[in-house]
Amino acid sequence: MRHDAGMPLQNRVLPTQEIVAEPGRGLLMGNRGSLHNADRRLGTTRWKSKAWICCVLDWKGVQRDPMPPGRWTALFFFDEAVALAAGHRPCAYCRRRDFLLYAGAWAAGRGLAARPRAIEMDAQLHLERVEPRTRRQRTTVGELGELPDGAMIRYDGSPALVLGGSVLPWSWQGYGAASEEPGHRQFEVLTPPANLVVLKAGFTPLLHLSAIGN
Repeated sequence: MRHDAGMPLQNRVLPTQEIVAEPGRGLLMGNRGSLHNADRRLGTTRWKSKAWICCVLDWKGVQRDPMPPGRWTALFFFDEAVALAAGHRPCAYCRRRDFLLYAGAWAAGRGLAARPRAIEMDAQLHLERVEPRTRRQRTTVGELGELPDGAMIRYDGSPALVLGGSVLPWSWQGYGAASEEPGHRQFEVLTPPANLVVLKAGFTPLLHLSAIGN
């Protein structure tokens, strides 16, 4: 994926759904449709499409402009826990196997007889990730002991990963040292409920090595 020289583009996605200009690199790419204008800056409308996906970084060696005029805006995620927290799901095209596993976990977690279509999952995710009036991220509150591995919470004012019953602070430099907290302690949960269901049903997100090392 080609990047322009100079200042970083505003295309890095935070677990809080914000899209920022950061030099940090990630494991996944994705998009929400075309979000930028002619000068390659993002406007205020970032929720046009309900299909928020996360993709592989490299697809058959194709080199693409990350912000082609009027087509799509390439977004980048630190890892899949961040992408799921921001309300994205695996791409059904370049990540077909992961998409099917995700859809299968969606069905299993809800007791459905068959995997849902992408459009159905996107509609539900959209209801859960954005407040219609303010366009702010919708969050919930949950007990740490009830949250699955791969969920992200707000911990001491910043995003953090839940893994193995512990909390790992997140930054673009990697996940910090794991902190143990009481299972009954409540936190603001960034990951939408639909993605929590998928994680609880066994979907394993692609995590940065700094999380695995903890």
